Amino acid sequence: MSHACEHHTPAATAVHDLPRYRRVLWVALLINAAMFGVELLSGWQSGSLSLLADSIDFAGDALNYGVSLAVLSAALAWRARAAVAKAVCMMGFGALVLGRAAWGLYTGAVPDATTMGLVGLLALVANVAVAWMLYAFREGDANMRSVWLCSRNDAIGNLLVMLAAAGVLGTGSGWPDLLVAAGMAALALQGGWQVMRQARRELAGTP
Repeated sequence: MSHACEHHTPAATAVHDLPRYRRVLWVALLINAAMFGVELLSGWQSGSLSLLADSIDFAGDALNYGVSLAVLSAALAWRARAAVAKAVCMMGFGALVLGRAAWGLYTGAVPDATTMGLVGLLALVANVAVAWMLYAFREGDANMRSVWLCSRNDAIGNLLVMLAAAGVLGTGSGWPDLLVAAGMAALALQGGWQVMRQARRELAGTP
């Protein structure tokens, strides 16, 4: 998966269809905000750490899309600075989930596998739709790349949540839920580091 993220493009790549990109970001923001509420409530009721982690991720992505809209017409240096901020958020999210998963080892609670599976499927549909809309803009500057990576990572995370639901159902334990939460954290750390590296290169090349 890391090889798919190593394709680099010129730092000055611009959005060729700015109105369309702006509309896509607004739709993505609304979808992520709605799914944050759904997963937060479902994760709390089902006792699933992976759903709660994913709800925080949805909230972070909604904020990311808002930041992207705010700097969309700004100079490359400001877009790169916004990407640095978002990269820090992505890596902070990963560290937070890893810590929460470690804490979860001390509890023996078993989450509701049915709720995990159904909500995970709904979240997957939402994120695949967003990723599909953003696919055409994935090779732009660091700010655009961070938006694409967030959507890609979320879709992968939803698949992991569904696998965790099957694991919880099959084993009767909460271990699959904790493992998936750790995997989602690793994706956030990886994606954040990639965005950070590209943003720093772009900042180094601007006055």
